Amino acid sequence: MHRKPTHADAELLIRLYEIRREPELRRARRWFLTDFKATTWDEIKRDYLKHTDEDRWFRQTTSYWEMVGALVNRGVLNAELFFEHGGEHVAAWKRCEAWIEGARADIRPTYLHNFEKVVRDHLAYRARTNAAALRKPAAKPRARARKR
Repeated sequence: MHRKPTHADAELLIRLYEIRREPELRRARRWFLTDFKATTWDEIKRDYLKHTDEDRWFRQTTSYWEMVGALVNRGVLNAELFFEHGGEHVAAWKRCEAWIEGARADIRPTYLHNFEKVVRDHLAYRARTNAAALRKPAAKPRARARKR
């Protein structure tokens, strides 16, 4: 059974949003979603992990979403509240799919596993809620009261 979101969940969600608005993380996320084009782990190591802005942005973006994933996956932040809030992490994970296995072979098998799990769970949540919304009959318009 899913627990009801609490005020602490809302406060944490707002805090995570505030962190996302921090200028450096905002630059990092924008770069990751628009300019980052690596498709292999070897390419990332060769082209990005060089103590440059791109290195920092890569690490900031992936570690931010890994942290958020850990909070959601461990139940510190209500998952459904988080899923209803947005989906940037889903788009960001799509940038990781091509190279994650190479990174895990090189670094550790659990590298970014919280990030991956929160995205997988979010997509499952979307599928359930979208299916339920499609099954729900459309609300009938309420009759207007006649003026006398």
